[in-house]
Amino acid sequence: MVARRPKLTIEKTLLEKFANILGTAGIFIMVLLVALNWGSLPDIVPTHFNGAGEADGWGSKFTLLILPGIAILSHILLEIVERKPHTHNYPARLTEENAVLFYTESVRIINLTKNIIAMMFAFITYHMMRGAMNGAEQLNMVGLAIFMILLFAVIIIGMVRMARIK
Repeated sequence: MVARRPKLTIEKTLLEKFANILGTAGIFIMVLLVALNWGSLPDIVPTHFNGAGEADGWGSKFTLLILPGIAILSHILLEIVERKPHTHNYPARLTEENAVLFYTESVRIINLTKNIIAMMFAFITYHMMRGAMNGAEQLNMVGLAIFMILLFAVIIIGMVRMARIK
């Protein structure tokens, strides 16, 4: 039988609050960019980029609604998960004494992941729109690589920190 996990409220750190501001701003800006530029977008926009960052797939401008939709949905779902750390997956060594440490680290991982994804989707949407509007059909691969490195760093560092909890 699985032991009952304590339900604790984990206060957000300054980093997590700042990340929430950036992630929410990213989603807001992404939606605003699409809405404000909808009328001036061509009917065909770049929808896929190859490994060099060059557009190699095109589709209807309605595809620009997909990334904001996914970003909003994932942001909401991850926010719900973030608020329920007692439901996350932990190793068997979780106890009443170390639950705060595990919960805090788990919440931090989910918070930062949620917000990095939101900013990354805003970044990609911006480049798709820019390519559609001025023919610069190129995705900034350095910027995308930075988001991916940040995302994996958050997950790996968080896992290492959790592994060190006794």
